Amino acid sequence: MRRLWLIFAQTVTISVAALFVVQTLKPEWLAWRLPDKAPQVVAIQQAVPTADTHKVASYADAAQAALPAVVHIFTSQEVRRHPLMNDPVFRHFFGDRLGNDTQRQSGLGSGVIVSADGLVLTNNHVIESADEIEVALQDGRKAQAKLVGADPESDLAVLRIVGNETRHRPLMPITFAPADSLRIGDVVLAIGNPFGVGQTVTSGIVSALGRTHLGINTFENFIQTDAAINPGNSGGALVDSNGQLVGINTAIYSQSGGSMGIGFAIPISLAKSVMEQIIRTGTVTRGWIGVEVQDMTPELAESFGVKPDEGALIAGVMRGSPADKAGIKPGDVLLAVAGKTVKDAQVMLDLIAALAPGEQAKFGLMRAGKPLDVQITVGKRPRPQPQ
Repeated sequence: MRRLWLIFAQTVTISVAALFVVQTLKPEWLAWRLPDKAPQVVAIQQAVPTADTHKVASYADAAQAALPAVVHIFTSQEVRRHPLMNDPVFRHFFGDRLGNDTQRQSGLGSGVIVSADGLVLTNNHVIESADEIEVALQDGRKAQAKLVGADPESDLAVLRIVGNETRHRPLMPITFAPADSLRIGDVVLAIGNPFGVGQTVTSGIVSALGRTHLGINTFENFIQTDAAINPGNSGGALVDSNGQLVGINTAIYSQSGGSMGIGFAIPISLAKSVMEQIIRTGTVTRGWIGVEVQDMTPELAESFGVKPDEGALIAGVMRGSPADKAGIKPGDVLLAVAGKTVKDAQVMLDLIAALAPGEQAKFGLMRAGKPLDVQITVGKRPRPQPQ
């Protein structure tokens, strides 16, 4: 019995060893052990890139839509030199180097084509006092431009491109964005000619809306943006992510002369209103009553019996003005204009300016702690004197 057990154990050991060797060296001999179903081979394929694969956010389409409508503006003017240059002592030392009594100064800025017949919207300070204006289009064409009209108090001006350079190839006017479509946080692009280096696009977001009390213009309602705006960008386009015009780049807050992330643009709602008046009449007409006002401080509000965030104090009344004829006096607090609440001096100025000259409007006042309504026949706001 022992002999049979040893023979069985040796047989099993040899069989297992043989099976191991065959499976290692000749696995195909054991094909009978595999199932009838053929093995599946899974092919791993690399994805072929398509237009939608790994799509990168880009505003190229918005830029391309707006770029042809933005022009460079080059101005020049003849100015008289300092009176000392005419002094005989100066002429003795400097001789012919003084040249003529006048010299030409040049400036640069940007503008936006707003109509196919060559109207260009820009800032007043870009073309102010210029006697020669030239515009350069994106495709390299250059042409002379004439001033249609300007409004210094909103810092806007309208030009018209003249000459034969634009007859054979049509101009590409920009598309206006819907009024009040802009929101804080929206992406915007600033397009212009900063420092004269050539057409440039910068991007940012809308940082704030309705900025006033900046001391830049008489009538202020600025878009604030961190899109880089530099000298030469003035008058250029601020566009949304669709390439539609939302503002005219106007000013920056800067301690260095360059962009510090705080730029201001005139919203298209205001720019369009001013532009249409200039195109229609060559000027902008605003209402006026002839008063000097100041904002209410908490101390003044308490002494006059009004809320700190309402009203504007009448500090002075021009003799013979519509306000003087209506009986308004210094010390009155103006609370409402034509039924609209006055929150501060800037709001009062805007409300009165929106009235048509010759129109009668009701003004709500507070005098000696008592409410008072007066009717005023609105006058025409005088044009500001050039400085």
